[in-house]
Amino acid sequence: MSRPARQGRVLILAGSDSGGGAGVQADIKTVTALGGYAATAITAITVQNTLGVFGVHPIPPEVVEAQARAVLDDIGADAIKTGMLGDRATVEAAARVLDAAPGAPAVIDPVMIAKGGAALLAADAVEAVRVLLVPRAALLTPNAPEAEGLTGIEVADLAGQRRAAEALLALGAGAVLVKGGHVPGETITDVLLAPEGEHLFEHPRLRTRHTHGTGCTLASACAVGLAQGLDLRDAVARALAYTQEAIARAPGFGAGHGPLDHGWPLRADPGRG
Repeated sequence: MSRPARQGRVLILAGSDSGGGAGVQADIKTVTALGGYAATAITAITVQNTLGVFGVHPIPPEVVEAQARAVLDDIGADAIKTGMLGDRATVEAAARVLDAAPGAPAVIDPVMIAKGGAALLAADAVEAVRVLLVPRAALLTPNAPEAEGLTGIEVADLAGQRRAAEALLALGAGAVLVKGGHVPGETITDVLLAPEGEHLFEHPRLRTRHTHGTGCTLASACAVGLAQGLDLRDAVARALAYTQEAIARAPGFGAGHGPLDHGWPLRADPGRG
């Protein structure tokens, strides 16, 4: 992968994954591997590994907001990425953070369910995401179940992805990437919809159980691309290529849904620094 012209500062609001495959750990690895600078505001401490989530311990919303504002007041941010927020109060705090950094495009990953099935967003927080975060998103990156949860539209095929993307764009998102990993088929199609038009990204489905943290990884890869000045389509294309290769090179750790190989570009291009 070519080295970007600038590093790009990404502020990440997300939960910690003790297994290192998803959440803030995946976000930091991704941003770093793609040449950016990652700062964080931790929203929750989770107890998890590749087999599942065994505990979620939220950080008080005022502490989440204080972490983010401390970063913005000193280091600054060229993009902001949100992941697991957990509850309505934290969603509200995230919205205030986004308003405090109007020049930084927001990539919103509406994390609702963990790979193993554990709920990561309270029911009353879904409406808060819809009302407070979707309209503030430069890019919204839901998978099929998340798109269904936000719109009430069934997403079981490409037509459903398109309808959901249109509905989310109508709710105020700057652009929407409805991912196709949960849609059946040997070829995965991701639908990027923006006011200027639609673009479809197709790639073969990799038959592997090592897909933990793919959503976090993809959203952070998009965020660092925008932070580095890439246009939306190029940022998404690079993010998808990076994530696909990270899945293909997964190290095989754990007995369940294993982590990706986030660091592969650093080994593929050892001269980067």
